Amino acid sequence: MSMNTRQKLRDLATTLMIDLKKHSEIKIRIFKVTGRADLQEFDVAKSKPIIDEIDRVLAAHYGFTDEELDFIINYDIKYRMGRGEADAEGE
Repeated sequence: MSMNTRQKLRDLATTLMIDLKKHSEIKIRIFKVTGRADLQEFDVAKSKPIIDEIDRVLAAHYGFTDEELDFIINYDIKYRMGRGEADAEGE
């Protein structure tokens, strides 16, 4: 992997972590037996543009075609972001 690609991925990873934290929410749960638990929930869908850019960099590195990249990005929308067939067809 070229140094340029490595640097792009490092930068995107840092950007993604910051964005995930920005779009997260701390929820407090109180349990009778174990007490308090702070849970951090992430809304990954809000970081999709950064994830797509990571996919583009990796696709270029591995020599994927535009069709292959499009499949990966759309697969991501349908299965990883929780949108079903009905949601995808409505757009």
